[in-house]
Formats: sequence, C-alpha cells, structure tokens
Amino acid sequence: MDYFMLFVSAIFINNIVLVQYLGTCPFMGTSKSTDVAIGMGAAVIFVMLMATAFTWPLQHYVLTPYGIGYLQTIVFILVIASLVQFVELFLKKVIPPLHASLGLFLPLITTNCAVMGVAIMVQRSNYSFVKAMAFSLASGIGFLIALVIISSIRERLDVSPVPTVFRGIPVALITAGVMSLVFLAFQGMAA
Repeated sequence: MDYFMLFVSAIFINNIVLVQYLGTCPFMGTSKSTDVAIGMGAAVIFVMLMATAFTWPLQHYVLTPYGIGYLQTIVFILVIASLVQFVELFLKKVIPPLHASLGLFLPLITTNCAVMGVAIMVQRSNYSFVKAMAFSLASGIGFLIALVIISSIRERLDVSPVPTVFRGIPVALITAGVMSLVFLAFQGMAA
C-alpha cells in the first residue's frame, strides 16, 4: 500500500510539472506533437531512473560519509549530463527521427530541473534505494502523462478556431494553467 500511495502521490497529487512546476521548458517546447511528447517523456523517465540509480549510492556512500554533501549539486549535474549524452547518442543511432524531432530539447534534459529536482527530493526524503527508484519512476510517469495530455490538447487546438491573439504559446500557457488547477484538485485525495 505504501508504494501504491507513493505512485499516486508522485503522478497525480504532486505531479512534477503541474504541481511542483519543475521541467516546464521541455513541457511547453515538446508538447506540440503527441509523438514527440511520448519520446521526450520516455527519455525523461529513463534519465530520471538512471540519475536516481547513480546519485542515491553516491549520496549515501560517498558524499555523506566523507562530509562533502555540499558538492551534491555539482556531482548530480555531472551524473545527469553524462546520462543525457548517452541517451542522445543512443537516440541518434537507433531512432534518428525522434532525435531530430526532439532537437534542442534533448540536450536540455541535462539542465531539466525536473530530473535534478527528483534526484534531490529523493535524498531529502531519505527514501531507501527501492523506494527512491519507485518515486523516480512515478515522477517520470507523471511528467509523461502531463506531456501527453497537453500535446493532445494542443494538437486539437491547432485545428480549432482559436482567436489569432491566443494562437501558439498564449493558448498553451492558458491550457497548462488550467491543467495545473485540475491536478491541484487531486490534493484533496491526500487529506
């Protein structure tokens, strides 16, 4: 039951994008197409999982025991940057169309505050390794769900009669705001 609540909380109640407001740059940038949104969401899930798998032991077996916890941010950024380079090379080699469609946003996963935020939240919550991985997976799934929902809405809005002044980014921001309000309503589940 504990893991179920962790999943529900990370996906809906404390959604990394719509409630925590982390990772909004790729959220807005890659949400014009559902296919691209799914690819970006999958890449973020992979990087979040791998980042947690590497940063958790580093924190617990190197940074904390040696009293160098102040290096956490730098170490985590280096780990995440290395993982993103691996993902970028993999996508470029195996799935070139997805690599091309993600464009600039794939290297930006390196500085995606959602990935870094999850790595730091795991440490601050003192999760065990398994619980940390579950939280990371659930947060990534929440990111993917938010991306797919907004990309589906934006694809529909592209063919809808939206006033000229609201086309593009303005209607996307309004949509993201309404989605945030909807996800904030899930906070009642926690009570």
